[in-house]
Amino acid sequence: MDISGKILTMLPLQTGQGKNGQWKKQDFILETGDQYPKKVCIAVWGDKIDMRSVVPGAQVTVSFDVESREFNGRWYTDIRAWKIVTGGQAGAPASEPAPTFHNAPGGADDDLPF
Repeated sequence: MDISGKILTMLPLQTGQGKNGQWKKQDFILETGDQYPKKVCIAVWGDKIDMRSVVPGAQVTVSFDVESREFNGRWYTDIRAWKIVTGGQAGAPASEPAPTFHNAPGGADDDLPF
């Protein structure tokens, strides 16, 4: 899935030691450019994405996966980025052309039974 918007803030880098070794996680808040903007917290795990160009105010398109997990009877959902494209609305779907209607009575496009 993809989402586009502006980076509002970068949250503090989190690091730790797990059974598989050292880990790090960088969260950031993205605001969509919709008519009613939404704020979304997105996580980047490890070093797979170069985060130097992801700065507050930057326009980005984020490709992500949504994953939920259960712990002690409660469910937690993560939005994990796997690709970030900076600058403009790159990767955003192109606007669709306006539909064409053919209303010629009795013409070839008139397939109505009445």
